[in-house]
Amino acid sequence: MNFSNNSGGRIRPRLAIVLAVAVGILVGLVLALNWPTGAAPQLATNSGTPATRGPVSFETGFAPIARAVLPAVVTVTSTRIIRAEASDNPLFEDPFFRRFFGGGGSQMPQERREQGLGSGVVVSGDGLILTNNHVVEGSSEVLVLFGENEEYHAKILGTDPQTDIAVLKVDKAKNLKPIVFGDSSKVQIGEFVLAIGNPFGVGRTVTMGIISATGRGELGITGYEDFIQTDAAINPGNSGGALVDPEGRLVGINTAILSRSAGNVGIGFAVPVNMARGVMDQIVKSGKVVRGYMGVNIQDLTPAIRSAFKLSQDQGALISGVEKGGPADKAGLQRGDVVLSLNGQPVANSRDLRFRIASLRPGSTARLEVLRDAQRREINVTLGERPESAEESPVSPEGESESSSSALGIQVQDLTPEIRQQLQLDAGTQGAVVAGVQPGSPAAEAGLTQGDVIQEVNRKPVRNVQELRQALTSAGKDQPVLLLINRGGSTTYVAVERE
Repeated sequence: MNFSNNSGGRIRPRLAIVLAVAVGILVGLVLALNWPTGAAPQLATNSGTPATRGPVSFETGFAPIARAVLPAVVTVTSTRIIRAEASDNPLFEDPFFRRFFGGGGSQMPQERREQGLGSGVVVSGDGLILTNNHVVEGSSEVLVLFGENEEYHAKILGTDPQTDIAVLKVDKAKNLKPIVFGDSSKVQIGEFVLAIGNPFGVGRTVTMGIISATGRGELGITGYEDFIQTDAAINPGNSGGALVDPEGRLVGINTAILSRSAGNVGIGFAVPVNMARGVMDQIVKSGKVVRGYMGVNIQDLTPAIRSAFKLSQDQGALISGVEKGGPADKAGLQRGDVVLSLNGQPVANSRDLRFRIASLRPGSTARLEVLRDAQRREINVTLGERPESAEESPVSPEGESESSSSALGIQVQDLTPEIRQQLQLDAGTQGAVVAGVQPGSPAAEAGLTQGDVIQEVNRKPVRNVQELRQALTSAGKDQPVLLLINRGGSTTYVAVERE
């Protein structure tokens, strides 16, 4: 997946985030825990015996850890059935060919099998296995290989694309050696870690590195990103495998790499084991993952937005939109509120608030401290269940239209019913739509794009181009202009620094 990021007008190099699923095995770790036959699953805990008690030495290196954890790693083979219409083949468009097949390729779907290889980590004595969702997504059959020649069919108990975690179950495997869980909240930058697997199908491979960073996000890999970054070599084939600490405890599930060439360049990412365990617990208990939901759009407090809102603190999450009739709306939250704390704990930024709300149970109460008009207040929100999100891409307005230029470097025009429909906006949406953005302008630097609908200027509503012009003319030139924009039905604040 290619991505680029525009920050402060400087475009970062285009890199590739590669889900490490192409070929291979990734090896896991060991936990001495057996589940009673026929009993309800009991998840492994941190109280197990680590893989090795002795210190790492120059004589043996990490060999004791590698020997101990290898039995907990399995190969996951997935089979997907790909259906394609015969009309994709130009032969089916030939009139002579169509005579013998009843009217063309659209009546003749074709199927082909696609094989995928990944890895998994045994986490219980009765056959629970953690892996990546992308290893088994869309599979019609999943096989798990223990060691060199012991293969079993696996059932997919559940998946969570939002964290790229899946849980498998193998019933017939015996004498399993599950892994010991570590605590990913305690890993520190600079600690040694091992990644064990079968990159590119070359065979079992152990790589060593350090924890390069924690809390990595905004990468566009999954919906909930809190990755551990490591320079231990992770390559295609390592997906679903284990990131291990020097005592053989699982601290992460290797998931992706950042690379221009789809090979390792020393930037790999693993889902923290604490997050993976939370997902697994829910899947084992109920077969799915449910998350708390407030029904708000939130964003970070940038320096420009803090200045526009006249805020002194640099932590918190700004509410830029409230879903009508949603939990936040019912509780009295408003657009422009800044969430300072959740259940007595400070909120660092929008990602922090989003993760913590998602970790709460639907129906529970989120006690929020918010800042509104320079006044602090407490608001209790009874959370709902987060619905399945659908990706929407706003359609840019087409055709020539009467527009006006702004000192911010944008061209704007009134909303018409046709433009509302193209942008997938509600019929009652008002504002001025951005028809063009001048490269290098203040608006471009702030991130405005064609198709954005400006609905407020400095917290005052604007319904059309005329009101937008008036609001911009009356706005002070020594402060950023705070705009509320509607982008594809979601609202967000943008602070534009004037030149």
